[in-house]
Amino acid sequence: MSITFTKAIVNRLQREIADIEIKSLNEKNKKEKAQSKINQLQRDMKLSQSHSDLSSKMTRINKLNEEIKNINRIQADLSKQLVTKKTSLKQHLAKEPQQEETYD
Repeated sequence: MSITFTKAIVNRLQREIADIEIKSLNEKNKKEKAQSKINQLQRDMKLSQSHSDLSSKMTRINKLNEEIKNINRIQADLSKQLVTKKTSLKQHLAKEPQQEETYD
């Protein structure tokens, strides 16, 4: 492979890694917000008087818990992608010095 081809791959992998890290951070923020909402709903439930109010809060908590489970799955997938991309990047970075030596 030529040096420019390898550099293009390295640049692409670096962009993809940055994108994955941003997505992971966004998912983390979503998870924190959902957990915060759950905590608030649990505090509010202690003050609730009516059955329908309690029921609606429980339903909302269940939906937020499902959202958190989904976020956890997404984060696990992003983590796997990140490991794969970083491994590939290391391999390509290791190739660069060898290629430069062959062209000197």
